[in-house]
Amino acid sequence: MKSKNTRSRATGRVTLADVATLAKVSPITVSRALRGERAVASDLTERVKAAALKLGYTPDPAARALASRHSDHVAVLIPMLSNNLFVDVLESIQKTLRHAGYQSLIGITHYNTQEEEQLLREQLQHRPAGILVTGLDRSDAARALIEKSGIPCVHMMELSQSPDVHSVGFSQTQAAMTLTEHLLQRGRQRIAFAAAQLDPRTMQRLDGWRKTLKAAKRYDKTLSYTNKLPSSMALGGEMLQHILAQDTSIDAIFFCNDDLAQGALLAAQRLKIKVPQQLAIAGFNDLTGSDLIGPGLTTIRTPRAAIGEAAAKMLLNLMREEDVPTPSVDVGYELMVRGST
Repeated sequence: MKSKNTRSRATGRVTLADVATLAKVSPITVSRALRGERAVASDLTERVKAAALKLGYTPDPAARALASRHSDHVAVLIPMLSNNLFVDVLESIQKTLRHAGYQSLIGITHYNTQEEEQLLREQLQHRPAGILVTGLDRSDAARALIEKSGIPCVHMMELSQSPDVHSVGFSQTQAAMTLTEHLLQRGRQRIAFAAAQLDPRTMQRLDGWRKTLKAAKRYDKTLSYTNKLPSSMALGGEMLQHILAQDTSIDAIFFCNDDLAQGALLAAQRLKIKVPQQLAIAGFNDLTGSDLIGPGLTTIRTPRAAIGEAAAKMLLNLMREEDVPTPSVDVGYELMVRGST
C-alpha cells in the first residue's frame, strides 16, 4: 500500500503531511499555524510557514472541508460593490475574518431576492463556517436555507427583534426621523422625500420621514418621489429638477442616499437655486465627498466599518460556540449638520 507522501508525489501535490514532516511538527499543528490560531507558539508558526513556503504548499479546500465538516471560509452576501457603503462594510469584515484565519467568499445579490437565494444554495454546497447577509428581508426559501443549514448567521445593517436572529446595525427608521426632525426645526414647511433603488432599508427611511411629518401635521403623500433605478449622482440631479417642476412650494428635500443628494446639489448650482436659502438638501450615509461638496451636505453618518467589524466578531463567537450575550447590537448613527440645511 502506498504511503500518503508517495501519493502526493505521484499527483504532484504537496500535502499537509509533507509540511509537517519538514517542519518536524504534527499535521494538526501545521493546520492551526497556517490558519493563524494564536494557540500555536510563534516559533512553531514561523517554522511551519517556512516549510510551507519551501515546498510550495497550498491548502486543499475540499480536503479541509471534508476533515472538519466545514470549510474555513465565510459566505458574505452584499447587494452591490458600486456603493462605498458596502465597500466599507466589506473591508472591515475581511480584516476581522482574515486575522482569525477565515476567508471571505463574496456574493453580490443586486438587491434581488431570487439571486440571493441562488447564491445561498451555491455557497451552502461548500459548507461555509458562517454566513453574513445584508438586511432582514429575503424570500421564505432563502430564510429556510439558512435555518436548516445549521450554520451560524449574522444579519447586517438592520436590527432584529427576534432573540433567535443575530443582527448588527441601527434603526433606519429612527435615523430618518432624526433627519426629518432636523429639517422641521430649521423651519422647513414642505419637506419632500426622494428615493431610488427602493430596497427595504430605503423604504424604512421613507417610513421614518412619513411618521415624523404626520406627527408634526405636515405630511402630504404627494411629497414622496420614488424611482426604481439605481441610486446615482446623475439621477439625483434629474430628480431635483422633476420635483421642483412638480411643486415649487417645496423648501426641503430629503434624499435617501448621499449620491442622489450630491447630484442634486450640483444641479442646484447649475440652476442657480440658492442652498439652503431657497431649498434645503439632505442625504443619508455620509458617503465620500459629502463634506467637501459646496455647501457641505447635511446627512446621517452610518457606521459602516463598525457594522462590518461587529458583525464579523459576532459571527466568530457563534462559529466558536462562544456566548453571544446580545443577539442584536445597535451601533447607532450620527446626524451631520452642514451647510446644505
